[in-house]
Amino acid sequence: MKSTGIIRRIDALGRIVLPMELRRSLGWREQDRVEIFTEGEQVILRRFEPNCCFCGRGEELTEYRGKLVCAKCIRALHTKL
Repeated sequence: MKSTGIIRRIDALGRIVLPMELRRSLGWREQDRVEIFTEGEQVILRRFEPNCCFCGRGEELTEYRGKLVCAKCIRALHTKL
């Protein structure tokens, strides 16, 4: 893990502002969705990349009952039925 040297305060609503330079270097834009993970006492932010709940592919996704499934897995499931 690399330190950026950036320190920010948490506001009254629990928000932290990510500096523009950091967002630019990561390629993050306004309205991008971010996943939040914890590991011990660390908080990890990662840009959300939707993927298939079965195989992890990110192409040709369809939502079914709140889960994303790729076309390949839909075909595989269909042949199993």
